[in-house]
Amino acid sequence: MNKENINFPWLLKMAWRDSRRNRARLFLFVSSIVLGIAALVAIYALGDNLRQNIDSQAATLLGADLALSGNRPIEGKVKTMVDSLGTARSEERSFASMVYFLKSGGNRLAQVKALQGDYPYYGTFETVPLEAGISFRTKKEALVDQSLMLQYQAKVGDSIKIGEVTFAIAGILEKAPGQNGLTSTVAPSVYIPMKYLDATGLMQKGSRVAYRYYLKFPEDTDVQNLAKKLDPRFEAADLDYKTVQTQKEDTGRSFKDLTRFLSLVGFVALLLGCIGVASAIHIYIREKLNSIAILRCLGVRASQAFLIYLIQIVGIGLLGSVLGCLLGTAIQQFLPIVIKDFLPFELTTDISWIAIAQGLVIGTLISVLFALPPLVSIRKISPLNVLRNIFDQVKLDRDPVIWLVYALIVVFIFGFSYLQMRTWLQSLIFTAGILGSFLLLYGTAVLLMWLVRRFFPQSWSYLWRQGLANLYRPNNQTAILIVSIGLGTSLICTLFFTQTILMTRVNLSTSGNQPNIVLFDIQPGQKEAVLDVAKVHKVPVNQSVPIVNMRLDEVNGKTAADFQGDTTAEQSRRIFSREYRVTFRDSLSSSEKISKGKWEGIYTKDQPLIPISLEQGFAERSRVNLGDTMVFNVQGTLMTTRVSSFREVNWGEVQTNFLVVFPSGVLEEAPQFNVMLTHVPSPEVSARFQRDIVRQFPNISIIDLALVLRVLDELFTKIGFVIRFMAGFSILTGIIVLIASVLISKYQRLQESVLLRTIGASKKQIFTITAMEYFFLGSLAAFTGILISLVGSWALARFSFEAEFRPDVWPVIALFLFVSLLTVSIGLINSRGILSRPPLEVLRQDV
Repeated sequence: MNKENINFPWLLKMAWRDSRRNRARLFLFVSSIVLGIAALVAIYALGDNLRQNIDSQAATLLGADLALSGNRPIEGKVKTMVDSLGTARSEERSFASMVYFLKSGGNRLAQVKALQGDYPYYGTFETVPLEAGISFRTKKEALVDQSLMLQYQAKVGDSIKIGEVTFAIAGILEKAPGQNGLTSTVAPSVYIPMKYLDATGLMQKGSRVAYRYYLKFPEDTDVQNLAKKLDPRFEAADLDYKTVQTQKEDTGRSFKDLTRFLSLVGFVALLLGCIGVASAIHIYIREKLNSIAILRCLGVRASQAFLIYLIQIVGIGLLGSVLGCLLGTAIQQFLPIVIKDFLPFELTTDISWIAIAQGLVIGTLISVLFALPPLVSIRKISPLNVLRNIFDQVKLDRDPVIWLVYALIVVFIFGFSYLQMRTWLQSLIFTAGILGSFLLLYGTAVLLMWLVRRFFPQSWSYLWRQGLANLYRPNNQTAILIVSIGLGTSLICTLFFTQTILMTRVNLSTSGNQPNIVLFDIQPGQKEAVLDVAKVHKVPVNQSVPIVNMRLDEVNGKTAADFQGDTTAEQSRRIFSREYRVTFRDSLSSSEKISKGKWEGIYTKDQPLIPISLEQGFAERSRVNLGDTMVFNVQGTLMTTRVSSFREVNWGEVQTNFLVVFPSGVLEEAPQFNVMLTHVPSPEVSARFQRDIVRQFPNISIIDLALVLRVLDELFTKIGFVIRFMAGFSILTGIIVLIASVLISKYQRLQESVLLRTIGASKKQIFTITAMEYFFLGSLAAFTGILISLVGSWALARFSFEAEFRPDVWPVIALFLFVSLLTVSIGLINSRGILSRPPLEVLRQDV
């Protein structure tokens, strides 16, 4: 033992022998990290499986080797070029339109897709019946999204009307290439043969249509390389392209962001467990002071004593990581069910050995890191502590090494977040946020303990005072439980508040006499007739706004070609590739206010340039300044304009808001269509009004904001379920930390119980004291978490959503009571053995 070299076999033997009576307690030290490791392994495995599935199913997601898309049909040389590519070609025209169900009389805005050709070339339309995906192409039939079929209780063979044409429902569309559960909820699809598109009468001037072209090539063709070569020609024709490779990259990037987010949430659960590890090891080492001091008396060096207990932590940490990996591997089989609505493909799962290896390394490393602060204090324990332990309460000295350990912990958190986010700034913000949250919760716990001690209620009964005093007694768990349970509670509560804020904001914007029905694509000759229908149904028209489609040709004399090759002007190039929908008026709307410049609402011919107003965010993104000139192309007519003002726009209000607004006196004679906003008093009036509009004007599309609210609610519910699922790991970790903390301090409680019983306390009184202590702990933890959530949610509502924050009281009270009673229940269940132990048993142990 006195050799200078470390005798590692002897250290292992001593660590093993010392752990004989404490293995169950040692396992509790790291049981807190099992769920955190399980969450990370499950998410890493999910990411690994997603990458493999995307690689193998990318062609199925796209449905073709090359997909071209634009806002107008291809013509001339471009059409000749596209027709010369590939061995098979298909065309799709997609636009929003009302779909009318003849049997039920229901109507709904849907994404109508007119298809020509054999698309998809990879994968299939998943339909019921199976043959409907092919048979509908040659008949006057349609494939209807299953969400629409369920909503209007339609069956195969029923009829739907799209524009002027009635189609038989050939089949129920369950899935199409690239479609997932969310897209079908927000924009359900209806496929029809393209040969009947013109007969619908929906392809009117001003209609917003997406033109897509799908091409199939021979297997040996390098489609990616071919597309890159043709990219300048595609860009000149305002065509975007996608290949299997770009589809793979885009899809992988999207789900990489999802797995990174879920990994960070799982990491929070792991950090919670690590706080439990640190607290448990602190208590464990305090109880081992006498044993360590005796070893020092026998000649064991401080470094050897430190290594003995470090080996225990490494071994148990590795065991806990193995259990976490096993649990995570099992959980990954259920994660596809949790996120299935976000996936555009069927996810198959396999065991990911890379994820398991990562979990083992992270679990062992982080358990050791968080156990080090109390462990390094072993180096300062003197042989004289054998005597001091009898008379004095020994306080573990701290040295500079502990601050080095704290620095390593911070570096580890930053390094982990950087591996997920890949940006220094975001990693720094995440690390600061995590540390700030823990410090805030810990500071709140310390403040509460100080307040309890400072303003101790002397007039209360003994049982209440004893339960309250236990909050700041030696070896208390007040701080650790408030941190762990409080953070978990705040996560769930913040999610609930955020969803409530968003839904309340949308509800408020459609309440009272605010518009709740939007009609668009109203042609100039239909405007008066639509107003007449509104009068018949006694529906007030809140707004009627003309809209003109145009494109941007020049900014300050520069065209899109002038920005080619300039990587610093990517956003400037983008403003030339979009189609602008603008309006003209002589005054601002209620959702707008001038932020810079001067509003000029009327144009006179003596002005050299037409004054226009830009939305401020759009102007900043596009690097456009006040006084800049912009040339717009309106159906071949060029209009030179000058930016005279910037507007702040409240996009949350139900108004027709625009990026570009022209003054009156310019566009009145330009080709245009109208948008009307109305308010219907009841669902019955809404149904009758919409039915008459769709029957008389099939080209007019209607957005029912009541339906939008239901869709948003469903969307928030799906997203909220995923977040709650991950936040559940934090809640469960907090519960495990609670259980571990109670069991770890069981001996301390046993001594207190015996002392109380020897001076005459009954089992009922001790039971009441214990219940009081855990009620205070649970209520303080829940109160702290809810308080932080209230402050954070108020800040979100005030500064991010710009909405009024009015939290619903009853769910908050319910959550408070649930957390408090759960803490009491767990505390009593784990403390039940204390009351059954005879006093002499403890006294013998002390002797």
